[in-house]
Amino acid sequence: MLRTALRNVLAHKARLAMTVLAVCLGVAFVSGTLVFADSSAAAYRAAASKNFADIAVTVTPKDSPPDASADQRTTVLDDALARKLADVPGVAAVRPSADGSATLNAADGTPLRAGKAWANLAGAYVPGKDGKDDSRYPLIKGHAPRNGDELAVDSGTAAAGRFSIGDTVTLATDGPVMTKRLVGIVSTEDTRVTAGGTLALFGKATAQKLFASPGHYSSIDLSAKPGTDAVELANYVTALLPADRAETTTGTAQATQQATYVDTLTRGYEKLPLVFAGVSLFIGSFLVVNTFTMLVTRRTREIALLRAIGAARRQVVRSVLLEALLIGLAASAAGFLLGLGIASALPDVLSTDGDTLPHGPLVIGPRPVVAALGVGVGVTVLAAWLPSRRAAKVAPIEALRSAEQPPSTTRSRVRAVVGLVLLVLGAGLLVSLSGAKDASEKNLQDAMLGCAVLIVAMIMLAPLLAAPVIRLTGRLTGRFGITGRLARENALRDPRRTAATAATLMISTALVAGLAVIGNSTGQALDRQAAAGLNADYEISTRTPTTGIDPAAVQRVADTSGVRTATAVTDSTLFIGGGVRSISGVDPATVNAAMKLDFVSGSLKDLGPGRIAVSSTIAKEHGLSAGGQLNARIGRNQEFKKYTVVGVYKDNPTAQDALGARSEVQQHSFEPGSVQRILVRTDDGAVSKTTEDRLRSAVGNSPLLKVQDRAELVHEAAGTMSNLLTLMYGLLAIGAVISSLGIVNTLAMSVAERTREIGVLRAIGMDRAGIRRMIRLESVTVAAFGTLLGLAGGLFGAWTVGALANGAMADYSLALPWGTLLLVCLVSLAIGTLAAAVPARRAAALSPLEAVAQS
Repeated sequence: MLRTALRNVLAHKARLAMTVLAVCLGVAFVSGTLVFADSSAAAYRAAASKNFADIAVTVTPKDSPPDASADQRTTVLDDALARKLADVPGVAAVRPSADGSATLNAADGTPLRAGKAWANLAGAYVPGKDGKDDSRYPLIKGHAPRNGDELAVDSGTAAAGRFSIGDTVTLATDGPVMTKRLVGIVSTEDTRVTAGGTLALFGKATAQKLFASPGHYSSIDLSAKPGTDAVELANYVTALLPADRAETTTGTAQATQQATYVDTLTRGYEKLPLVFAGVSLFIGSFLVVNTFTMLVTRRTREIALLRAIGAARRQVVRSVLLEALLIGLAASAAGFLLGLGIASALPDVLSTDGDTLPHGPLVIGPRPVVAALGVGVGVTVLAAWLPSRRAAKVAPIEALRSAEQPPSTTRSRVRAVVGLVLLVLGAGLLVSLSGAKDASEKNLQDAMLGCAVLIVAMIMLAPLLAAPVIRLTGRLTGRFGITGRLARENALRDPRRTAATAATLMISTALVAGLAVIGNSTGQALDRQAAAGLNADYEISTRTPTTGIDPAAVQRVADTSGVRTATAVTDSTLFIGGGVRSISGVDPATVNAAMKLDFVSGSLKDLGPGRIAVSSTIAKEHGLSAGGQLNARIGRNQEFKKYTVVGVYKDNPTAQDALGARSEVQQHSFEPGSVQRILVRTDDGAVSKTTEDRLRSAVGNSPLLKVQDRAELVHEAAGTMSNLLTLMYGLLAIGAVISSLGIVNTLAMSVAERTREIGVLRAIGMDRAGIRRMIRLESVTVAAFGTLLGLAGGLFGAWTVGALANGAMADYSLALPWGTLLLVCLVSLAIGTLAAAVPARRAAALSPLEAVAQS
């Protein structure tokens, strides 16, 4: 049986190669993603280790308690302690530093990588004992900062910001905007910077003033003499420090922590390739099942002869599964090699101007190897299991029959019943969720389960639906004359095979159509929300909630040319019972010029200290209406007290959960006395680059602030939509590739089965062009069938799942993306046309006499 399996694989190597390719794609994404993850982690660890290579121990201050005095909050790390630590036995050198965070403006005035505050590093350039280079930041060009007006940056920051030596750089830490002259460019191995961050270096005195206090430091690094154990040194230094004021950490521990931290932040890059891998394997499994089913059907007489000469059913099953095993091994090997290429390319593909992934040697551990073998072999063998059992049931008497036997009616009835039951269950679950309007985790999981059950039901019912749907679409192919009618009848000849071939395209079409509808509907809902809640043309806001805008900037914005009104908003937290909500402090006299508020009851007329307005959601949760009382507190330093509700307004993303008087909210904001947003309305409502530049100038061109028009606010709110679109088109591409392989496989075997029939058609006068047209139309018919079923399933799933989104997004409504859906249809028809090219050419090349003579 082993020799039989090997012979069968070699006899059908061209057709099985397409099956190998389909499984290979899934294996490549899985193994490639795992190799990429391991290689990235290793690159981060290597970079972090190199960055901390000369550091044995770091001394840092402990966090001060909230009620600490000013002296207690001042770090104990000063020059006196640095000199004391330098005398510790085993210490080779001491490097004190003052480190923090700084955000820079690029040369064109736009904030540079401002969305990555965790990686926008700043600190002191500390020359070594020779008074020259800082060993951690070697100079590439220029010189070190020497006074408070000078600055150095790393080479990556210089390239991203388009800085040159001598340029004036605008930056901010957590306060006013500063300008410094760029005097040096350095290199760094800090993984936070190499992962897409920035680095700004100041002179020691300037850094101390910005990030610690004059004469003090934020950390002191110690390097050890050869032979000194870092842990022992850390223990010795700890004993010299004030127990409640400072602590030690080894350089090895810091490198590990930093690499782990950066790796965790960038781990999301693994998810998208793994989604593609799952879809590839899921769709590819249908191609494997279809291929083996057709091979078993074609070899019915061969299997019957094996049974007749003594082969047991188990031997037949093992023979088919052995073929699948060989194919799985080939797919795993090819997929793993392709995965290495994917792993090498992913850092460049996934890197952006703001997110640079590390490059390094590929790390091939046991995990991706085992995954490639397990996934490739497992999927292939499992997919071949049902066809192998079907092969084992072939009776020896089949060897005496010349005609192919129709499928068992009992099996077809069972399949239909099971399919109908699953259809009712899946559709019923989705319809029941459509009334929930609650996007809770449980409902979303139930919706995903319902969609999966619905897809399985459609796959099982596809053979029953093939006849009516293909007869409907056959009216179009019938316009091509006899070749069109023959194409339709050929597609109807074996509904099970047609359905199995179309299943791959049906699944990918359903996924793409569903995601496209949900994405388009969500995008339009976000657009409507922004339009409904915002009267202003621009919003100036802070990048972090703990940063505030100088109140004096509000007047400068109001005095800017082209500005009609400027409304200041202070944001803070509102604690209600055990929940945390957001509250916006506004001025009742000017808020209506910036926000569109639709009140259900009451108004803002009486808004003031001790009085707030709440959204409809808050009012519903706590049973509130105008005139009611709410026990709450604003910020963390205020006691709970009774607030009078002066009004209830419809949910508004600009107003957030509650509105209070700015004079009161401002006292309890993250930065007392400041504002977090300025809503700007222009004279004519126009939005232009000139107006944006004027507004940026009014707030000092601070890179800590965002100046966004309404379109940019919508784009930011819909940030996940770009990922959804990437996923959608990626799934469409995967489905297209695997579907085309399936159609090619099916048509190739169909042509082989119909050799005599094609010979007869040629003998009675059909030319080669007619044969090619017939095969192409048959392929397009199968593709159209899969596309129609996929569109129906995807639209139904999007409709039901969209009802859940409506619970979390009040303005959500179903909006069909007609352009995308049309593109899906055109791609499907193109797949059908292209997939038929080789089988059609092969069929047309058959000699009529030789074809008729074949038995």
